Amino acid sequence: MADYQDYGFHSGGPTHNLGYQLDELLGMIDKPKNQYILDLGCGNGYLVNYLVGQGYNAYGTDASEEGITIAKETNPGRFFVQDLSSGTLPSQLQEIPFDTIISTEVIEHLYNPQAFIDFCKQQLQPGGELIITTPYHGYLKNLTLSIFNKWDSHMDPLWLGGHIKLWSRKTLTRALTNSGFTITRFRGCGRFPYFWKSMIIKARL
Repeated sequence: MADYQDYGFHSGGPTHNLGYQLDELLGMIDKPKNQYILDLGCGNGYLVNYLVGQGYNAYGTDASEEGITIAKETNPGRFFVQDLSSGTLPSQLQEIPFDTIISTEVIEHLYNPQAFIDFCKQQLQPGGELIITTPYHGYLKNLTLSIFNKWDSHMDPLWLGGHIKLWSRKTLTRALTNSGFTITRFRGCGRFPYFWKSMIIKARL
């Protein structure tokens, strides 16, 4: 993690994306079915702590030591530091039969997203489910960014640790199906249709 740029968490409150994603995310989780949940790239742990408070059995990992320290203030036994590029889970989580993995606003930061999806597949039980959120890109939104000359601010190349991949519904679907997942649900969230801030895709093994 020599080149890892810490996000800079200062509190355990919700990150800005959860302000428009949380209800949609909760709508994709079925408590009787999704019994062991792993949040990969959990940041400051807000989502995991929220889910635990709602009675879910959830755990989280993140590369940010600051984020994990904050997360542990609420549920100390459920959070672990992990470099997502390492290809291994922390030993404390390796025996848990995860049936659900959630990853919010992570995949757009990864150099090898297909390897990440394969890693998720390896951690899931047969029939397990993967829920991924990422900024939405599609024809109309991309065209509007071009017309109003907003690409420099939208994809600020000076943002250390920023977005390095742009995902559409089609490309993320292809990445998931390439690893053997079947898409079961799609939701756009934030703003109005086809100009969404983010999208959520749920897939099953």
